[in-house]
Amino acid sequence: MDKVRKRLKDFEASALGLDVKKSTGQENPKYMLSKSQDQLLTELRSNGVIQACENVGADPTTAPMLWLKTKQESVRVTNPLYIKPELKEEIQHVKELHESFILEAKKYAFKYPKFKRENIADKHCLVFDAADIHIGKICSSFETGETYNSQIAVQRVKNGLKGIIQKSSGYQIDKIIFIAGNDILHVDNARSTTTSGTHQDTDGMWYDNFMMGKKLLVEIIETLLTIADVEVVYNPSNHDFTHGFMLLDSVASWFHNCKQVTFDNDMRHRKYTVYGKNLIGTTHMDGAKVDKLHGLMAEEASQHWHECKHRYIYGHHIHHKTARDVFSVCIETLRSPSGSDGWHHRNGYQHAPKAVEGFIHHKEHGQVARLTHLF
Repeated sequence: MDKVRKRLKDFEASALGLDVKKSTGQENPKYMLSKSQDQLLTELRSNGVIQACENVGADPTTAPMLWLKTKQESVRVTNPLYIKPELKEEIQHVKELHESFILEAKKYAFKYPKFKRENIADKHCLVFDAADIHIGKICSSFETGETYNSQIAVQRVKNGLKGIIQKSSGYQIDKIIFIAGNDILHVDNARSTTTSGTHQDTDGMWYDNFMMGKKLLVEIIETLLTIADVEVVYNPSNHDFTHGFMLLDSVASWFHNCKQVTFDNDMRHRKYTVYGKNLIGTTHMDGAKVDKLHGLMAEEASQHWHECKHRYIYGHHIHHKTARDVFSVCIETLRSPSGSDGWHHRNGYQHAPKAVEGFIHHKEHGQVARLTHLF
């Protein structure tokens, strides 16, 4: 993951969740920032949130609302940096556990043998995308007409992986893009709620589901590695914004010594990768709306926009299939293997086919096949 070094004021470091360093001179201390932290810093500096807190001597994480005033305007805004006091201790505890775990995982990371790859003339990329798995969701056939739980979730993905690999066997694959995240876990804490606090009906304990998710991701990557080198692209999502990241980061540490697997697991909401003349974007799609995605791609991946003739965005979140061309960008949403719980059943969000999907991209000619494993 690319890092940048910047000087930060104490308020800025605190706002980004960093441990505040002691200043040794007149200049502010330097910090290493990830791409997502640097982007957030730019946004916060531009909208005046950090400066407003510093002007009045307030910690930017303790003020739920802010008044931003000029001579002409006065605006009351919600502070995006605010953290509820009861969550601060929990967040710090989770952060310490996570850092300790990652250090240990890298120390004992398995040393995978290097797979020999054959020279391929007619090159293709397999995009494997098991969308919205929701490990930990419980669905009762008595209530919704279908049964779904953690064990079924994992087994469907395994069957879907096997099916997609079989369907792709007629193509010469020299690269695999594995799109991960996207609500792989159903809840984000021990209180069985999503990140925003919406309570969910759940199957099992959160830590058991976390470990099931980790084992599943490791098995998927190990299987894909036998075919071609793997690029894992992580999309943060609304059900498991915190635990989903920790899960992917732990799996990245597992493959720390494997040079044939790469990870894009920072917290940017939209990701882009290039394969030949293909520009491939991925997002959970709980943020920016469909009609904005092509413009965001043109801006956020501008260095690749003109060199790539074929442009695609794979979206998630809505659990059903859509596909549309927006100017020069093909935007698709994917089906999910997940069952429908009580809320979705009551509101009629049901009966879309359950599936795991994949796509074949030719290096020169773009997407040449859609692969679907239905349940």
